[in-house]
Amino acid sequence: MSALPVVSDVLAGRVCALPVPATDATQTSLLTTVLRAGEPIDDAVAVVLSTSGTTGAPKGALLSAAALTASAGATHDRLGGRGRWLLALPAYHVAGFQVLVRSLIAGVDPVAVRPGFEPAELVSAVATLGGGRRYVSLVAAQLDKALRDPAAADALADVDAVLIGGGPMPVSLSEKASAAGVPVVRTYGMSETAGGCVYDGVPLAGVSVTVSETGRISLGGPTVALGYRNPVTPDPFAETGWFRTDDVGMIDDAGVLRVLGRADDGISTGGLTVLPDLVEAAMHTHPAVAECAVFGVADERLGQRVVAAVVLEPAATLTLEDIRRHVAGRLAPTAAPRELHIVETLPRHGIGKVDRRALARTYGAGPGSSTA
Repeated sequence: MSALPVVSDVLAGRVCALPVPATDATQTSLLTTVLRAGEPIDDAVAVVLSTSGTTGAPKGALLSAAALTASAGATHDRLGGRGRWLLALPAYHVAGFQVLVRSLIAGVDPVAVRPGFEPAELVSAVATLGGGRRYVSLVAAQLDKALRDPAAADALADVDAVLIGGGPMPVSLSEKASAAGVPVVRTYGMSETAGGCVYDGVPLAGVSVTVSETGRISLGGPTVALGYRNPVTPDPFAETGWFRTDDVGMIDDAGVLRVLGRADDGISTGGLTVLPDLVEAAMHTHPAVAECAVFGVADERLGQRVVAAVVLEPAATLTLEDIRRHVAGRLAPTAAPRELHIVETLPRHGIGKVDRRALARTYGAGPGSSTA
């Protein structure tokens, strides 16, 4: 695999890399310009990994070789030892890059799946992983696609762990995976923490998690980045060894972290704040909903109104009244969508995160297909 020698040089401190998508000239140009490729950088930085861009231009997480290897080591410790990895995510994203790092540390080349993630190719790739411990890292949309193909579901059930990151995983999808015998591990982390650092709500070895009185999550430990290529104010790295995320959550009595959503995604409606992730989780329990996204648009009376876009299960139907009643039975009535759009697909960015801002731009001009 052509990227492995570069990653080896990164870990050895011989180069500082800026991974970019080889097949997207526009994105490559953006990243090399915004993150200032070729300009001087601190010697401690091994790689500059693009952030997801959820809130604007990529800031570029500055990761040391020590952070990368600490993350890989803690991952293998949690999963039960080193193994062979299947690469099904872009290597320019932290999740894919870390598959390469873990593979180098394990001393075994990964098996790559081509972009597009076809179930048949997944089956073939898993079969070539061979003996020993076998691991896969995916996003929820890929897992959902695989579970709809019996052969792909069986293939995933045959590996030792399937890491799911890149955003929240619907309970309904988790239940489908469990029923299929797929050993899912839900991960939480980001470029700024060298990838997932909390697995199934429990921090990896060496990682610390705090939640402020306002619910803001902070992550600390050896996997935290040195800062941003393009610093921001206030500085989320102000406390050495810690990163203050834009996520809100809670830690339950068992010490398990529950991520509730992004603070800046909150919908201010009628004087209350609604977190889209919670509404989406409730909607995913409706049998007609295959995929969904919840977002806010301007409303003269409420400030913002809660809007939902839904991809239906085959042959299913859904009305606004149906989904409002369903959500209101699980959350506060304020959280129930006031507008519903049935769509063929949801817009995504990065490695598969739903682009709520794109949806808000599309449907923010006025009432949609169904309103209340």
